[in-house]
Amino acid sequence: MRSIARRRVRTVRLEGPPRTREDVLAVEEPLEVRVNGARFSVTMRTPGDDFDLVAGFLVSEGVIARGDDLPGMRVVTGLGADGEPTFNIVDAAVSGPGVRAAAERARTLYTTSACGVCGLASIDAVTTASAFPILPVGLTLPADVLAGLPDRLRAAQRLFDSTGGVHAAGLFDADGEPLVVREDVGRHNAVDKVVGWALREGRLPLARTVLQVSGRASFELVQKARMAGIPVLAAVSAPSSLAAELAEEAGITLVGFSRGRSFNVYAHGHRVV
Repeated sequence: MRSIARRRVRTVRLEGPPRTREDVLAVEEPLEVRVNGARFSVTMRTPGDDFDLVAGFLVSEGVIARGDDLPGMRVVTGLGADGEPTFNIVDAAVSGPGVRAAAERARTLYTTSACGVCGLASIDAVTTASAFPILPVGLTLPADVLAGLPDRLRAAQRLFDSTGGVHAAGLFDADGEPLVVREDVGRHNAVDKVVGWALREGRLPLARTVLQVSGRASFELVQKARMAGIPVLAAVSAPSSLAAELAEEAGITLVGFSRGRSFNVYAHGHRVV
C-alpha cells in the first residue's frame, strides 16, 4: 500500500517567476473496519500499519483489551470506483464480551482524519471505562528526558520528512528510548497505530511508558492513553480544557508545549522529577 502520492504543483513566489515541479503528498484514503464481518466504522487514514490501526482503534473503543480478544484480522479486497482492486477493508475477528461492545459502539458516520470520536451515538459513549487503571506510582521521569522526547520523535518521522503533512505518535520507555513510532494524517490514528502495535506485541497495559505526540493534546488522545494504561502523555502543542480535566480524573500526567528546554505540566506532575 502506498503512503505517498506525487502531484505536479505550481509554486508562486512574490519575487521571481512561478515554476512547476513535482510535490509529494501524504495519501489519505478510507479504511472500513469490520468486526466479525459486520461494518463497525469507516475512518480516513494514511495506508500502512493498518492491522495496528484497527487493533488500537478497537482498544480505544473498549471492544478489546488483550491479544486473546482479537484472534485474527484479514484484509478484504474490494473494487474501487475505477474498477481496480482496493485493500481498504480490514475484518477483525473479535471474541468474548467485545462482540456485544462492538455492536453497541458501531459508528453511524465515518470518522475523518481530524476526528476520532465522530459518529458516536451519545455523549456518554465518548468516555469508555478502561480495563487498565492508571497507577499513581511506578514511573518517574527526569525533566531532561521528557524535554528531549519531541526531538527523538521528530528524528523518526520519515513520512513527515517527505510530505510535511502527517502527525506522529511515539511510545518511549522511562529512559527516553523509543519503542515504536507511527505516522498518519490523523493524530488519533497515529496513536491507535501505537496502541495496536503494543496489543499485538503483548505489551498492554503500558504502565511504564510515555506517549509523545507531535501536535496538540485533545480529549480523545488522553482517552486513548487511558484505555492503554499509559501514565504520561506529552504534546508539542497545547492541551484542551477537557483533555486536562480527563487527565486529572484518570491520573495521567499531561504535558504540553514541550519544546526545546521547557514544557508545561497540566495534571499529575508528581511523575516529573
